[in-house]
Amino acid sequence: MLVLGIESSCDETAAALVQDGHCVLSNVVASQVKTHRSFGGVVPELASREHLKNIGYVVERAFRDAGRTYRDIDGIAVTQGPGLIGSLLVGLSFAKAMAFALGKPLVPVNHLEGHIFSAFIEHAEIRHPLLALVVSGGHTSLVFSPEPEKYERVSRTRDDAAGEALDKLSKYLGLGYPGGPVIDRLARKGHSSRFAFSIPKISDGSLDFSFSGFKTAALRHIEQSGIRPHIKGRRVSQAILDLVASYQKAIVDTLLRQTRRAVEQYRPASILLVGGVACNSLLRKSFRGAFEDSAGAGSERGASARPPFPRVYYPSPALTTDNAAMIAAAGTPKLRVGRSLELDLNAFADLRLC
Repeated sequence: MLVLGIESSCDETAAALVQDGHCVLSNVVASQVKTHRSFGGVVPELASREHLKNIGYVVERAFRDAGRTYRDIDGIAVTQGPGLIGSLLVGLSFAKAMAFALGKPLVPVNHLEGHIFSAFIEHAEIRHPLLALVVSGGHTSLVFSPEPEKYERVSRTRDDAAGEALDKLSKYLGLGYPGGPVIDRLARKGHSSRFAFSIPKISDGSLDFSFSGFKTAALRHIEQSGIRPHIKGRRVSQAILDLVASYQKAIVDTLLRQTRRAVEQYRPASILLVGGVACNSLLRKSFRGAFEDSAGAGSERGASARPPFPRVYYPSPALTTDNAAMIAAAGTPKLRVGRSLELDLNAFADLRLC
């Protein structure tokens, strides 16, 4: 089954052709980083305009790269939400028009489900039940999936997303946009023990996340240590390097701690680390050390050990950030069972997965 995926939930206009949910024939992404960089974040109206300008070219390029024609596809999968409503409507409207013109079935996909399926593209061996940490600039949540396409929300962030917290500190320090990759790179040169950050504890004992306190603590460290914002063209000060290293470690430790607790509670066979922040080198290293090393040690306990130690999976960088291949992959099983909605399908900025 050949599926066209279309993604436009935020600031990436993307289209992809995926065969049978695993073979990526093309995966085209038009980035808007240059458009939003001077603002230090995504401007919704500008994002919508960029999607309008790019959507036709991106879809055409996806077919050209794959060496296929419009008539070759078996169906279309498009992001329905969550995301910026104006951006979502651009992709959704284009997909509906294309489905109508070609007489092809159309299925909506939740953006978070797309991120979960991004791991399956390269790892068909992933087993259920699974626990997915979806962590990006707009989302931070743990999702439990006992079987394919069945989801239970384990936890969510009660304030900022992890990626948003990284972006905001980067903006405040004048380090650039998007902030997550910048902080990841600079943190390797810093000392993560120099500045203390307390990992928040949710009073009701839930597995929810909270990151706003880290920003407050960072501002306090900046004021107390007399740290000045970075001036472009100059060498980044050691104090800033140490601060971003300490800040990043605190965020990663929080993500890891809550995931550990969820693993103990839900006993998954697989752990997925997905979303844009899943590219973070410290986060990947920490997950490998926490779970893959444990899996190796657990193999010596014998077959009677319960539960089996979970394996950790994460997509390659190209499939980690927002892309349309993951939307096509998530839409494939829906199209296989004949699901197709009417063309009055609408977008929802706050669409829930579970």
